Amino acid sequence: MKEFIGTGVALITPFLKDLSIDVEGLKRVVNFNIENGIDYLVVLGTTAESATLSNEEKQVVIATIKGANNNRVPLVLGIGGNNTAAVSQEMQSQDLTGISAILSVSPYYNKPTQEGIYQHFATIAKVASLPIIIYNVPGRTASNIEPETVVRLANDFKNIVAIKEAAGDIVQAMKLISVCPKDFLVISGDDMITLPMILAGGAGVISVIGEGFPKEFSNMVTFGLEKNVDKAYNIHYKIAPAIDYIFEEGNPAGIKYVFKKLGICEDYVRLPLVGISSSLSLKLDAFINSFDS
Repeated sequence: MKEFIGTGVALITPFLKDLSIDVEGLKRVVNFNIENGIDYLVVLGTTAESATLSNEEKQVVIATIKGANNNRVPLVLGIGGNNTAAVSQEMQSQDLTGISAILSVSPYYNKPTQEGIYQHFATIAKVASLPIIIYNVPGRTASNIEPETVVRLANDFKNIVAIKEAAGDIVQAMKLISVCPKDFLVISGDDMITLPMILAGGAGVISVIGEGFPKEFSNMVTFGLEKNVDKAYNIHYKIAPAIDYIFEEGNPAGIKYVFKKLGICEDYVRLPLVGISSSLSLKLDAFINSFDS
């Protein structure tokens, strides 16, 4: 799983004004990230607004990213949900050609117990044909995957190879790193604590801010993995204000505005999400203008 050590980015889905998929814009996003040093791409994660995409649109997104990528970097596909049977079926029916791993979010809304979470991932692991990266994001799912449950899954299923840990809790992240098997990857899902997680022994990040500033964020991650602390933190503190800004009014509205400012695609989002406020756009404008200078 060395291909998932480093910087992964959770790709947005650009839309045109009529809210149809902006295929050309998506190609530009893919090329921008690969050309600026990211290590792998995550397709149809939360940041892709996958909850508002039809099955047909999801296939368009997958095909577009595969074509633009042209086998240059590994692809991770998001397949998850709160209906275990449906997730298992999708794992088996989806064409996974050209995909290196699956990112699967912990069941949301249902608020399962730790045993329920274990049984959910155990069920999909038994049918999955690719490695699975567990996604823990309690701020969205309303339940946390405890480190003990992660260890149990990692030990019981060899194809559960990593966790995207987005609880925003550095203490929990450090516990995961210390108790999980040595070959199990603990990947940051929280941009602000990515660097301390890496310095504590984490494997890298699946990032949102990284797709807007891929060169700088990838460099930070590389320096962190090399334990070049001063250079890594210099970049962290330079980017940190933008991390707060892009999440201030919800994801992916903030990062989409960054792409608009960079001239890569427009910042349209689908309801129930809305675009960022004029006051936040002014803050992002000022940051990007000063960042480039």
